[in-house]
Amino acid sequence: MNTPTGEHANDELWVCHLGTLPYRDALALQACIRERRLAGELPDTLLLLEHPPVYTRGRRSAARELTLGEDYYRAQGIDIVDTDRGGRVTYHGPGQLVGYPIMRIQDVGSHLRTMESSIVSALADYAIEARSRCAEGPDYTGVWVQDRKIASIGVHVSRGITTHGFALNVDLDLDPFSWIVACGLPDITMTSLAHELPPGHTIDPDDLRARMSHHFCDAHGRHPRPVSPEQLGGAPQPERLRGRTPRAHARRTATACADATQADPNPDTATVITGHGAPV
Repeated sequence: MNTPTGEHANDELWVCHLGTLPYRDALALQACIRERRLAGELPDTLLLLEHPPVYTRGRRSAARELTLGEDYYRAQGIDIVDTDRGGRVTYHGPGQLVGYPIMRIQDVGSHLRTMESSIVSALADYAIEARSRCAEGPDYTGVWVQDRKIASIGVHVSRGITTHGFALNVDLDLDPFSWIVACGLPDITMTSLAHELPPGHTIDPDDLRARMSHHFCDAHGRHPRPVSPEQLGGAPQPERLRGRTPRAHARRTATACADATQADPNPDTATVITGHGAPV
C-alpha cells in the first residue's frame, strides 16, 4: 500500500468510517494502527464508528461506579471492558458517534482541549452552544451544554501516539447511564444532540460525521482524507450503518467523562494525566 510521506502527509489526516464495531475489536484495531503509525507505515488517522452496548472502565474507575453489579449489566446485554484510557466508567451504544484519533502529539493537555474545541465547533453548526469545563477538574473533561454533558473524552498516549478519543451523544437509549455513576459524578445531568435540537429536527448521520471530521481536522490544521477500512490494512470488516440515523430511544442522555493516561518511558509504569495535563 502506498502511504503519503513528506510534507504532503503532514497536511493530511486520514478519516475512516467503520460503521458498527464491537469494542474489543476496536481496541485491537487501534493497537494495530498505533504500531503502524509508530513504524511510519500510516499517517495520523481518525476512526469514526459506533459500538454495541458496552461499559468501559478507565484507569481511575472504581468498582462502586458499577452500582448494580456486573451480572445485572451483562443480563441486559451490556459488555464490560477494562481499558488503558484515562478517566472513569462510561457507556457506549448505538446512537453515539465515537472518534478514535491515532496520531502523534506533543502535549496531551493540548490534545484534550483541541478535541473539545472541535466538538464545540461541530455542535455550533446545529446552533447548539457548548463549552469546555476543563478548569473545574479532570472529571469535567469533555463537552457540555450549560451544565449538561454531551460528549466524553478519554485518551491514552504511548511513545507519543494517542489512542481512544471522544464519544458524542447523538440519539441513543439513555437508561444504561442511570445504572452507573457516570464520570464519578453522582448528580451529573446528561444530554444528547437529539435532545438539544428543537422538536421535529432530525440528524443526518453522514452530515454529522462529515462536520465532525471537518472540525476535528480544522482544529489540528489538517486536511481530511477519507479512506476505506481496507486502506488501513488488517482492519476487521465492520457492520455497515447503511446511512441510517443512529437512533435508539430519544430520552435524557448520559455520558461519562474521562481524562488521559500517558505511558511512562518505563513500559511497566504509567502516569495518569488529568484534563489539565498534570500528573496525579
